[in-house]
Amino acid sequence: MSTDIDCVVVGAGVVGLAIARALALAGREVLVAEATEAIGTGTSSRNSEVIHAGIYYPAGSLKATLCVRGKHMLYDYCTQRGIPHRRLGKLIVATNAAQSAMLDDIARRARANGVDDLERISGQEAMRLEPALQCTAALVSPSTGIVDSHALMLALQGDAENAGAQCVFHTPLLGGRVRDEGGFELQFGGDEAMSLSCTTLVNASGLHAPTLARTIEGVPAASIPREYLCKGSYFTLSGRAPFSRLIYPVPEHAGLGVHLTLDMGGQAKFGPDTEWIESEDYSLDPRRADVFYDAVRTYWPALPDGALTPGYTGIRPKISGPREPAADFVISGPRDHGVAGLVNLFGIESPGLTSCLAIADETLAALSKPHTGAASQA
Repeated sequence: MSTDIDCVVVGAGVVGLAIARALALAGREVLVAEATEAIGTGTSSRNSEVIHAGIYYPAGSLKATLCVRGKHMLYDYCTQRGIPHRRLGKLIVATNAAQSAMLDDIARRARANGVDDLERISGQEAMRLEPALQCTAALVSPSTGIVDSHALMLALQGDAENAGAQCVFHTPLLGGRVRDEGGFELQFGGDEAMSLSCTTLVNASGLHAPTLARTIEGVPAASIPREYLCKGSYFTLSGRAPFSRLIYPVPEHAGLGVHLTLDMGGQAKFGPDTEWIESEDYSLDPRRADVFYDAVRTYWPALPDGALTPGYTGIRPKISGPREPAADFVISGPRDHGVAGLVNLFGIESPGLTSCLAIADETLAALSKPHTGAASQA
């Protein structure tokens, strides 16, 4: 089988770059094709930049397994490569009796996931740690932290390119087909439209990974989930926050609630909220601040009027809808869909940033598993 290149990774977000790095370090020839002008312009740069502990996810799920494993890998990688990060810790705070009871369930789920460093404390103890806080009880998560996501992506890109990978931009994948003799024929748009064949194809295109997968003729339709878009808005705090840790409310259905996070410079931001949308739209409605004030004041009553300013929005690449249970990560390899050399990554929302290095290892493992031959029936 003759091809133009060994591996094509579609998408230069944090997950795509981590996969490209892993493939290149394994000695593979790698091309990263990104539709936009730069790395990490989508979900990877529009999030809270939190290194999650792995607390909330169902035991045995990929989200739980890869978050816990990936957290350790990411802290080690950041230390080795000098990537700015801080292990600040976070408080998960209850503000009424019902939420206090929910903390025990959260702690049990965390232990089932291998997160054994949570500590339950009283409201008074929590308020001694963070005097501006108001709560009835809290869980302390010492292994939660923050990372400079752009510096992380630059390091991943640098490692990949130093190992021989190439990154091309303004190069959207328009479609392709599974070749009878093996591998893929791909059509790319952009200023220099081209056709390219490859042996291995990794679809790490984030929000629209399901749509992109449907453009590859020969990929079984039944293996591709529907995509849903859930926007989250962020507001930033004018002035310095009176907190030294991240503050999270008890989680809600579609996200982790309007939480307080800090960036590497100590700037506080609040969000994200949840807004289900039909198409990609990063506009921020400043009127949503009213809901933010109400949510934040449940745990920080002294939040001043006028202190919140519009920040930015991000979109979660979900594969379950607003009235459905949250879906797990899907890393769909040859054993799942029957197409040799193909991995589709679907629903890589939070904790995708934390899990990126572990997701890369999982992707390489999926490529190494034999396919079932089901693609011939598609």
